[in-house]
Amino acid sequence: MQTGEISCEKRAVRPKSMMTEIRRQGRVPAVVYGPGAAPIAVSVAGAELRARLSAASHVRIVRLNSQTPDLNGRHVIFKEVQRAPVSGDILHADLYEVDLNRTIRVEVPLKFTGRAAGVGEGGILQPLVRSVEVESLPLEIPESIEVDVTALGIHDVIHVSAVTIPGNGKLIYDQDYAVVSVLPPTVAEVVQPQAAAEGEVAEGAPAEGATPAAPAEGAAPAPAAGDQKK
Repeated sequence: MQTGEISCEKRAVRPKSMMTEIRRQGRVPAVVYGPGAAPIAVSVAGAELRARLSAASHVRIVRLNSQTPDLNGRHVIFKEVQRAPVSGDILHADLYEVDLNRTIRVEVPLKFTGRAAGVGEGGILQPLVRSVEVESLPLEIPESIEVDVTALGIHDVIHVSAVTIPGNGKLIYDQDYAVVSVLPPTVAEVVQPQAAAEGEVAEGAPAEGATPAAPAEGAAPAPAAGDQKK
């Protein structure tokens, strides 16, 4: 696991207008916190923060570079980042301090490799989750976890218990849930209207041997054959 650096400095928390001023300077308000340590309000360089976040899948652990002795050299991960809903600008960041000698739990993305056998038969590869929770030493956190789907046929499933991770980390889960499957092909059936069977009586025509219906009251009876005037 690679590590990166980011510069940060302590900041004042009051008045609230200081937050706006910090952002005008191209910096982002943040807080550094961790187990057994009081939170410290800091500001970080906005450009550096954006660069670190864009490479977060490769650089999870960040070393703080600061003129403040009690901040310099600390290792943190990005715990939460708040963004403006419209512009997407970073408004605030939570930096969680980690001990490089103690395990932590983080979400690691899954990377599905190979071509499933069921896909060759017309099936559809269906990832059910995109990441899993892993417990590992900070510097041993994998960038991603590969899941080979080559042997998957239609209706086959890979469960989280079958996923292996590199290094000494371990997967954290309560239930053995499915992570990927191959769905059967979907065929749209078009039902065509059936033609009338041979000899079927047309709609409205009396069946053979049936007595014709009596004329309505007051109506003239139909003329018998041969009674019609020539």
